This record gives sequence, structure tokens and C-alpha cells, in this order.
Amino acid sequence: MSEEKTTEEILEEEKVPEEAPKEKKEKKKSKKDKNAEKLEELETALSEEKDKRMRLAAEYDNYRKRTSAEKLGIYADATAKAVEELLPVADSLTMALQSMQDAPEEFKKGFELVSNQLKTSFDKLGVEAFCEVGDDFDPNLHNAIGKIESEDFEENKISAVYQKGYKLKDKIIRHAMVQVANCD
Repeated sequence: MSEEKTTEEILEEEKVPEEAPKEKKEKKKSKKDKNAEKLEELETALSEEKDKRMRLAAEYDNYRKRTSAEKLGIYADATAKAVEELLPVADSLTMALQSMQDAPEEFKKGFELVSNQLKTSFDKLGVEAFCEVGDDFDPNLHNAIGKIESEDFEENKISAVYQKGYKLKDKIIRHAMVQVANCD
């Protein structure tokens, strides 16, 4: 055989190198596609993890706020319960002061000092007494235990207070017991 190549052989040799770069390009394209898919999967996973982390942070924040509010509620309830137990003492001091007209001045002064200390303690706790003669009757604040027809008072006005009411901020500790004038 001669070293000369036929035309067919030459063409075939030329075809092979031409096809090889196409295969390489296809392989490169498929590697790029695979890398893009992998990148997309990683971005999706990262997004899911960020979402989980944000949800967990929000749940923790809600838990913290809820427990804080519960603690404040427990404190307010405990304070109200303690004050409720002291209210009979406050009522007794008030009645004692009202009935001490003929008592020696030292006794009156002593009772007034104790009464003022109790009022100061209630003020520090945020407890306020409510209900005076002449106030409008409010069934949410007052227990009407009697009614009277009188020209001295307008309709639905408190004509007598038998027991003062007390509240801690917006929470009623004890409703006032009153007599209401000119009501139906």
C-alpha cells in the first residue's frame, strides 16, 4: 500500500475532528445545565432554610410577648387578690373614723394616720377608690341595693354609698354598693 491516502480517508479524518468539538460542546453545555440546576436547587434549599429560621424567630418573639403579658396578668391578679383581702380593714377604719366624734383627739389622730398609710399603700399599688354621692349610676361599677324617690337628686344618681368600690387600673376589685335615686 502506498502512503497516499484516498479522498475518503482524508474526509473521514477531517470529519472525526469536527465531531469531537461538538461532543465537547455538548458535554460543556450539559455540565453548565447541571451546574445551573444544582445552583437552583441550592438557592431553593437556602430560601427554605431562611423561611424556617424567620418562622422560628417569629414564633419565639410571639412566645416571649405572650409569656410577658401572662406574667403581668398574674401580677395584677395577685395584687387584686391581696387588696381584696385588705378592703374590710379599710372599711373598718373608715367606719371607726366616722363614729369617733366623741373620742379623744389622740385616738382620732392615730386612726387617721393608719387610714392614711393604707391609702398611700393603695396608691402605690395603683388601687383607687370610686363612688361618691351624686355620681351617675353605672351598673358596670355599682351594685344598687336600694332605690329612693327624692327631689334632691336627678334621675339615676347615687343618693347613698354603703360600701366604696375599688379598682386596679381598669380591673374592678370590688363593686360599690349604693342606693340610686329616681330610677325605674
